[in-house]
Amino acid sequence: MFCVNSALTSTLPFTPRKSRIPISCTLPGTVAEPKSTATAEPLLLNAVRGIQVERPPVWLMRQAGRYMKSYQIICEKYPSFRERSENVDLVVEISLQPWNVFKPDGVILFSDILTPLSGMNIPFDIVKGKGPVIFDPIHTTAQVDQVREFIPEDSVPYVGEALTILRKEVDNKAAVLGFVGAPFTLASYVVEGGSSKNFSKIKRLAFSESKILHSLLQKFTTSMARYIQYQADNGAQAVQIFDSWATELSPVDFEEFSLPYLKQIIDTVKKSHPKLPLILYASGSGGLLERLALTGVDVVSLDWTVDMADGRRRLGPNIAVQGNVDPGVLFGSKEFITERINDTVRKAGRGKHILNLGHGIKVGTPEENVAHFFEVAKAIRY
Repeated sequence: MFCVNSALTSTLPFTPRKSRIPISCTLPGTVAEPKSTATAEPLLLNAVRGIQVERPPVWLMRQAGRYMKSYQIICEKYPSFRERSENVDLVVEISLQPWNVFKPDGVILFSDILTPLSGMNIPFDIVKGKGPVIFDPIHTTAQVDQVREFIPEDSVPYVGEALTILRKEVDNKAAVLGFVGAPFTLASYVVEGGSSKNFSKIKRLAFSESKILHSLLQKFTTSMARYIQYQADNGAQAVQIFDSWATELSPVDFEEFSLPYLKQIIDTVKKSHPKLPLILYASGSGGLLERLALTGVDVVSLDWTVDMADGRRRLGPNIAVQGNVDPGVLFGSKEFITERINDTVRKAGRGKHILNLGHGIKVGTPEENVAHFFEVAKAIRY
């Protein structure tokens, strides 16, 4: 697309609001299209659905509020992560912290992908300085048989209540996002007993007793499909699926232990909620992009190890992309941050792009740089 600045006679993909001069954006041989009048829906939803938008929507993946000073104050009063994430008032307060300060185009529920585990008869905790701890890691058929399918209405009513409140608070000025863990990633945690560096336990199960793992994956699949539906019914306008550890699998193993279960979740949800945008994130996914597209998801979130232009090309025109600024960029100068944002948006092209980091904010990121990230992003014009 050529965006011709009538005053400067130059070609620009976008211009900051503060220095913007009226421009005419046309494809060769066409007349510029009028701006979309679809203002009822949040910008993020319109962008995902391919509706013409004036700029890419922007939010920061995972709870940006976790690294704000205001969140640290809450942590001092409520040191248990589960206490913070399972209390309606705290969930709402923490979820709204980035919204109140930065006004992103997406407000994500404060929670964790492991939240459903207790309701599935898998005791766990999230320990400060250590991360997730599964008290009885699963390795046998008998243990899988004890895993219950998840009934969110009974097990996590606070999630539905929080989402309903968030919708009212945000008032459609941004999209409220929910999220779930993907079956293989959840299975990785419960088989490994927590976080892992080499994933030897789940791979041993996958390659020596695959029937046990498939049985566990199916329970997670049925449960997460139901959890997405529950979140959507209670206010989530889009849901992100985190398959963070699927990229520990080779492509052939991804096709056996992750892809079919992701497809099943997405197919199930699309039958009941056909207009609900589903976003898929898998860290380090450069070797699996084409396979991620086969899931039927609406948006693939790219991390910074994939060039945005290459990711666009490999995924094709029908899938929206999210990302993919390196979170470490926010430690740089404001000029450097601006340059990287502009480069990402330029490579993503116009439309079907959600500007985001390639992962969550890193601990110690200066809040003024986060503010600058949003200021620059929201001043962009196609």
